Amino acid sequence: MLLIPCPYCEEPRPEIEFRYGGEAHIARSADPTGLSDAALADYLYFRSNPKGWHYERWQHQSGCGRFFNAVRHTVTDRIIGTYKAGEPKPDLALYRVRAGS
Repeated sequence: MLLIPCPYCEEPRPEIEFRYGGEAHIARSADPTGLSDAALADYLYFRSNPKGWHYERWQHQSGCGRFFNAVRHTVTDRIIGTYKAGEPKPDLALYRVRAGS
């Protein structure tokens, strides 16, 4: 079972308490009505899908209910850190992670 540390509750909890919220740090348009069809389709449907470390949004649905971000490896499911929504994207070097691990 995957344990996810909620940065608000400050303790790791089982993954069944959480809901995946997609890729983190997506720039949202201030005026979505002014977007072209292609730009709107790009915003709605196209996301990076890396094999490796990925910044994601999660919600602690069965806990505090708050959204936060996590750094997770898409192959191993290893989570090396979580941080509160609105905080800047941390540098992977801060976690001293070897590339590809």
